[in-house]
Amino acid sequence: LSTEIKLFVSLVGRFLKNAWNKEPVITVSCGIGLLACLLPALSPLTKYTGMMNRAIPYNYPVPVRDDGNMPDVPAHPSDPQGKNLDWLKNL
Repeated sequence: LSTEIKLFVSLVGRFLKNAWNKEPVITVSCGIGLLACLLPALSPLTKYTGMMNRAIPYNYPVPVRDDGNMPDVPAHPSDPQGKNLDWLKNL
């Protein structure tokens, strides 16, 4: 297994050296493109983005006129109902 990895690394190194000698601009642009694809997955902000997307509803409720017979509708939009979002405030 070790010799196969060494062979693969040497082949990749030889390819990159050849590509750099022939077309350095294209090699750099491909490197930047690969980095742009990999960085979001490695970023710590990805965790917090996912948490915020799960906490914020996709469909917002339509305002309704409270006739006093609706226990599931808050009396005021700022009344605390649902999950606690203090972690979002403390980011």
